[in-house]
Amino acid sequence: MLLQVSNISKSYGVNAVLSNISMQVQERERIGLVGVNGAGKSTLLKIIAGEMNADSGTIHKAKETKIGYLAQNSGLQSDRTIEAEMRAVFSHLIEAEQELRELEIKIADPELHADEKRYADTLDRYSKRSDWFREQGGFEINTRINSVLHGMGFGQFPQDTVISTLSGGQKTRLALARILLQAPDLLMLDEPTNYLDIETLTWLESYLRGYSGAILVVSHDRYFLDALAQTIVEIERHTSKRYTGNYSRYAELKAAEYEINMKQYEKQQDEIAKMEQFVQQNIVRASTTKRAQSRRKALEKMDRLEKPLGELKKAHFSFEIERMTGKDVLQVQDVSVTFSGRDKPLFEHVSFQLTRGETVALIGPNGIGKSTLLKAIVGQYEPSAGTIRFGTHVKLGYYDQEHTRLNPQNTVLEEVWGAYSHMEEARIRTVLGNFLFSGEDVLKRISSLSGGEKARVSLAKLMLAQANVLILDEPTNHLDLFSKEVLEAALMDYEGTLLFISHDRYFLNKMAERIVELKPAGTEHFLGNYDEMVEKKQEIEEARLEALAKQAASASKAASNSDNTTTSSYETDKQAKREERARQRKLEQLEQDIAALEQQISELEEQLADPAVFNDYIRIQELQGEIGSRKTALEAAYEEWEQFM
Repeated sequence: MLLQVSNISKSYGVNAVLSNISMQVQERERIGLVGVNGAGKSTLLKIIAGEMNADSGTIHKAKETKIGYLAQNSGLQSDRTIEAEMRAVFSHLIEAEQELRELEIKIADPELHADEKRYADTLDRYSKRSDWFREQGGFEINTRINSVLHGMGFGQFPQDTVISTLSGGQKTRLALARILLQAPDLLMLDEPTNYLDIETLTWLESYLRGYSGAILVVSHDRYFLDALAQTIVEIERHTSKRYTGNYSRYAELKAAEYEINMKQYEKQQDEIAKMEQFVQQNIVRASTTKRAQSRRKALEKMDRLEKPLGELKKAHFSFEIERMTGKDVLQVQDVSVTFSGRDKPLFEHVSFQLTRGETVALIGPNGIGKSTLLKAIVGQYEPSAGTIRFGTHVKLGYYDQEHTRLNPQNTVLEEVWGAYSHMEEARIRTVLGNFLFSGEDVLKRISSLSGGEKARVSLAKLMLAQANVLILDEPTNHLDLFSKEVLEAALMDYEGTLLFISHDRYFLNKMAERIVELKPAGTEHFLGNYDEMVEKKQEIEEARLEALAKQAASASKAASNSDNTTTSSYETDKQAKREERARQRKLEQLEQDIAALEQQISELEEQLADPAVFNDYIRIQELQGEIGSRKTALEAAYEEWEQFM
């Protein structure tokens, strides 16, 4: 065990944030920490990291356990260059390397050879430091730095770039790169997927799956949690609960748990009602008084179940339209955008079209110009070339991920009512209530709202617009898991046309019917959702490699017709791909086996904790034997899994 959190509580004034939170982190464990915005997830991480004090409770960590913590949107503040900042992580190794160079100079000095003892001591020192340097990964410093920087999107950046000149998002990604290089025993990340495009997200998932330490991550990215987490800890109503499995498994277990608890509660309520009715009807009858009194005592002693708490209050809304558009909604033809002062266009030759009722996703790496293209479509930018034409009866609704259309000085009520002044105040307040702004909340200033609250204000305004074409730029940013589900449900019922940007792969899978990938020289089009696009790209790449292999095989055959023993590079390549697919299938099967074994162990340990088992020595032995055999199988599965990584 790396970390034990016991009965942590934290309040701000009279408002409790965390109450008796307990959890533990094992070696190599991957834990996803989930809950609505404001549930206390970030507060818990800060307490564990020592940046905040708890009101009560204790935190125990194993001796010499190093904890690395990256707060949400915490950009790297430094006047160093990228190279200098990343190399500073390995300062102890760089110092050791410098010492080795100095020792080499001494060893080559003829004067030292004359003193046998000093010479032997120097050789011994050099040997020990060399071994330590190699064991600590000293020879892989540059490789590790380049790998992480490339994965985090800095592969093309000059390494002498000064960090203070970077954007906020770039500084955040660089802070994440640095903490990955530090490789602490427990890596704690608060919303690490913010500001990451799909390519970087995919790399980060792969890197973290092979990470040698434990990971505790707060995230609202369901795809990320499904790919990484082995355990979910939910913070709800100030308390925590642990679930074995990834996010999808947690959602299933939570729903099943609620259903079981509700059935047990309803069953007990029926029993109570029958017993109370019997007591009332029979307490005064001489022949049945004793039985009625017995039932009444049983009622008094009964351990009554509390009614299971339902889901937390969620935002509730739907997007309606005033009238339908024509069949052809939008035609973007050969569009280019060039900013003043730049020789090359940001992008060019962009063409696509929307027809009524379509749901289309626009994707691409950060900085490619996706938001700029949407702004050109809604009229905020003038394209430097090409045309943008709308069909008939189009009424646009635009969601800006930066929320620049919100006035920071307005209250929530003023912001929405000001946009729809013809509506009654009661109607506006009802709408805001549906977006979880009730009572005094509607009098909060926009400037004081969190990112999630600003998103809900923007969505409230968008809902009232009754637009038949929605243009959405990263609509799931800043929304918690539950609000994302509400937004998805509203958009799936929407009868208009939808064009949206998103890096949320779960959202893309659920919503996209077609994907337009933006590139500097144009667009590439894919039918289907994100996973279907990835599959199609893999097929295209395999076909390309197969064609190259065939060409190489043909050229080889033509060059040496007489040499029938020449091994076909085409066949070799096909065999290599077959082996890689087999490796991936085996890896997936092992991961499924590991998850199943962990679930079985958890269930058996729960049985051991059952009071009904305490006095059954035989059953305890059986359970302990089963747990032992499954833990042995789990260790074997982990060892085999590590061999495949």
